[in-house]
Amino acid sequence: MSNLRIIGLVIGIVGLLSTFLFYRGPKWKRSNFILLSLFNLCLILVSINPNVLNVIRDALALQKAQRGRILALLVISNIFLVFYVFYTKSKLENMLLQFDRLVRNLASNEIEKNVEVGDNIKPIMVLIPAYNEAENVKELLPRIPKQIGGVGVGVLVIDDGSEDETFSIADEIENVFVVKNPINRGGGAALRLGYDILKKACARLCITMDADGQHQPEEIEKLVLPILNDQYDFVIGSRILGKREKDSLLRFIGVLAFGKVVSLLLGEKITDPSSGFRAFRMEAMASINLYEDQYHTSELIIEAVKKGIRIGETPITIFKRKYGKSKKGADSRYGLHFARTIIKTWWR
Repeated sequence: MSNLRIIGLVIGIVGLLSTFLFYRGPKWKRSNFILLSLFNLCLILVSINPNVLNVIRDALALQKAQRGRILALLVISNIFLVFYVFYTKSKLENMLLQFDRLVRNLASNEIEKNVEVGDNIKPIMVLIPAYNEAENVKELLPRIPKQIGGVGVGVLVIDDGSEDETFSIADEIENVFVVKNPINRGGGAALRLGYDILKKACARLCITMDADGQHQPEEIEKLVLPILNDQYDFVIGSRILGKREKDSLLRFIGVLAFGKVVSLLLGEKITDPSSGFRAFRMEAMASINLYEDQYHTSELIIEAVKKGIRIGETPITIFKRKYGKSKKGADSRYGLHFARTIIKTWWR
């Protein structure tokens, strides 16, 4: 027996014993135990009798290749590793989902205990996630209308773990209800907490907008009136149909391209799938499940179309942020993650 086979045999035996010792008792996980045991048993079997690899080698047409059995072993082991990576990722995503639900339930239940939520929630609510946007919210929040079409409008700001004075500044402004996340979890996670609060308080309509001053409060009415008039259940503010202050050409091209992709995937014309300025009827969105912490703007749109919700767009104007830096990161990185979110949401 060669040194390599001896090493493989020792690793397989040690791995098999370690798997048993680690997962016995309170740490028992059947699926993990089976996977790791099979891996170690296969390693032991191959170390004792390498000829068992001949079947795999022949199936992969590696009979004439130099060290064909080793190549076959590498192929099989890599397939196993890929499977295990996806399996582990699935478990991690499930844990993150449970963590998200726990945090949201704790936060919304704590608010119900300590605050008269009903007194702060109006039929129409503007929901704004904010992270270190003190200067911007100081100018933005006072401009939000108090009513639209005779219906009262309120503001819910989710301070997503800001380290500046975002919370205190927003809390001092009239008609604004502020909730603080203890840690920064991302705009999508902050919005999900906001949706939970608005659902429990029975708000009728929700408008989401960014805290960076790019969206104009004076245009909120353009999003809301088509819903109040029962034309749509969900209205997206589109910079493509409207205007934008010149900023990143690459990002603008990305918006156009992703609009084409989303429209093709959904069979519904969407010109601005990255718009965070939108309004929707809370009742219509009740059946939608959201998961994305970042790059989340397209997720809600795709899920809404898949659920058959009446969706439309209206022109808006986008300005460059006045204070601070964008939290979205480099354009290329943002584009890659945004594309991943579109495909992932469409596929599920």
